[in-house]
Amino acid sequence: MTRTITPEDLWAISRVGRVSVAKHGQGVFPVTTFDTDTDAGLTRIYALADGKPLTGGTSATAPAIAPSGHQFAFLRKVNDLPQVHVMPMDGGESEVLTSFPLGVEAMRWLPDESGLIVAANVYGPDPDRTAEIVKERSKSKVSAKTTERRFYRYWDTWLTDEYVTHLFKVELAGLTHDLTPTLKAFISLPLSGISENFDISPDGTQLVVSAALLDHRTLPRPRYELWSVPMAGGELAQLTPDNPGDDDRPVFLPDGRIVFGASAELDFYASPVRLTLLESDGTQTALADDWDLSPSSWVAVPDGSGVLAIAEESARSRAYLVPLDGGEPRRMLADHSVSDPASTPDRLFLLQQSLSKPPELISIPWVGESLERLTHFNDASLDDLHLGEVEDTTIEGADGAAVQMYVIYPPDFDSSRQYPLVHMIHGGPHGSFGDVWHQRWNAHAFAAPGYVVAMVNFHGSSSFGHAFTTSISGAWGKRPAADILAATESLIVRGVVDQDRMAITGGSYGGYLTAWLATQDNRFACAIAHAAVTNLASMYATDWTTGLERAAGASPWEDPVRNARWSPSFHYGGYETPTLIIHGEKDYRVPINQGLELYGVLKAKGVDARLVYFPDENHWILKPNNSIYWYSEVHAWLARYLD
Repeated sequence: MTRTITPEDLWAISRVGRVSVAKHGQGVFPVTTFDTDTDAGLTRIYALADGKPLTGGTSATAPAIAPSGHQFAFLRKVNDLPQVHVMPMDGGESEVLTSFPLGVEAMRWLPDESGLIVAANVYGPDPDRTAEIVKERSKSKVSAKTTERRFYRYWDTWLTDEYVTHLFKVELAGLTHDLTPTLKAFISLPLSGISENFDISPDGTQLVVSAALLDHRTLPRPRYELWSVPMAGGELAQLTPDNPGDDDRPVFLPDGRIVFGASAELDFYASPVRLTLLESDGTQTALADDWDLSPSSWVAVPDGSGVLAIAEESARSRAYLVPLDGGEPRRMLADHSVSDPASTPDRLFLLQQSLSKPPELISIPWVGESLERLTHFNDASLDDLHLGEVEDTTIEGADGAAVQMYVIYPPDFDSSRQYPLVHMIHGGPHGSFGDVWHQRWNAHAFAAPGYVVAMVNFHGSSSFGHAFTTSISGAWGKRPAADILAATESLIVRGVVDQDRMAITGGSYGGYLTAWLATQDNRFACAIAHAAVTNLASMYATDWTTGLERAAGASPWEDPVRNARWSPSFHYGGYETPTLIIHGEKDYRVPINQGLELYGVLKAKGVDARLVYFPDENHWILKPNNSIYWYSEVHAWLARYLD
């Protein structure tokens, strides 16, 4: 007998990661499972050939198979720091290859398999003294963090310790060489995929890396640019010093040329990424320059004709073949969303998922489209669950524009009844609620108690063209709020929902829009605001202050009235909606004072409000038991006002 999904079921789902494949098709991939009794996750490395685990006991992450397919590397903690381990594919004991004093961030095999290129952090002022500095700081009784930089912390990590990322050549024979001893830069920031920010030339003589100088002069934040690193040692060369925005995710083509992603604006994080070909003489050519999609990752097509790129399109992540000859991108695979490409000369490997299915590995040949499903880790778990239907529809939103929306129906939906409505409002704002399986805001978990769930990809959402994305700049609440209300009316008119039992919920910008709507409209029975932006002026305490003036329309010192226009904190007089406020202490993206201010105001006004505070979580609720508790609070609050 099947049953409705619970938060505990979400943590029983195995999380399949990106595959690493060798030339002849051998591969390894990670799978993470969670134990709610210990509140911990365990990642094992599996063989692609037979689906059996190669590691166990303690977590092994970030697997990279050697070109021959005979051995693979992975990261495992030694004295609480991730270090490179190497293990034969046919079994046996792993060998610890590194002992970096700040651990290892990522690695790639050299083409001749003599060793690996390893990205590791060092203390910038004196890299050779990193181990000594670690020891000295561990003994210090001073906890202060000091800076004069605008960009001084990121997500949940302080950047005031003066560490930078270097690339090392680590030989299997035991020798280690710092290839970037003079580089004072970040190769990547937390969460942003450091392994995709460097690549090795096919002949093994050169590295290309995307790095952002710590001393970023007068720029509002560090700008990522491409650098050439000779494998034999020597001076680093700037390859793209004059480009206006970030240049990242470089990929070598078989002929030694490079394709990378270039953005035109440094002060706008949703600036479109343009695939760009870099010739050996420094000439840059944009590929598919008029393509109104923004790719997020790519791999070289084995025959050298182009790249296979993943790009969001209409709230789905699609695979596109982008040719080098100026031709139009051609879409591969019509169903669901795909990500994390890897390839051999014969086949393309991807993760595929949807709103109703968590990621699993698939493969297709480069010629033809006979898709093969490679993993089935979650089939049995899903067979036990009764999930509602998912509808992909379009409504008329602000200014008469077409706005896409997913509607998730409760299990055993009866069209003759009216159901409570729960809006799930995505963050960003320049992101989307896509056709993907979400662990933290799972639409089926929201619908399970008997609610119709609406996921509106309002104005400002990505994957619907750049003009749609930028249409909310300077007026954060205008068009998105109109889109949410238009979606609400459309569902009421269809007779699907009970207009007296409706809720709005959202996190980050979604929390902002939830709070904003509550100041403007009292039709919703309750609201849930997670990590909500409530005061645009005080968002200068965030980790990423670049672009705030663009989002708000003006800075608070240049035009305080305009800055306040779309800030919920200046419209609290109309706020009467009972609201559950959730926030994490380690949230540097939307600092905790934003949520506490909203809670304090509502309590002072006499509006029903409840605060859920997580002292050990950041912008996201990541620990299994905290997440399960989060869902219990969300469900209880919705039940209080909707049932």
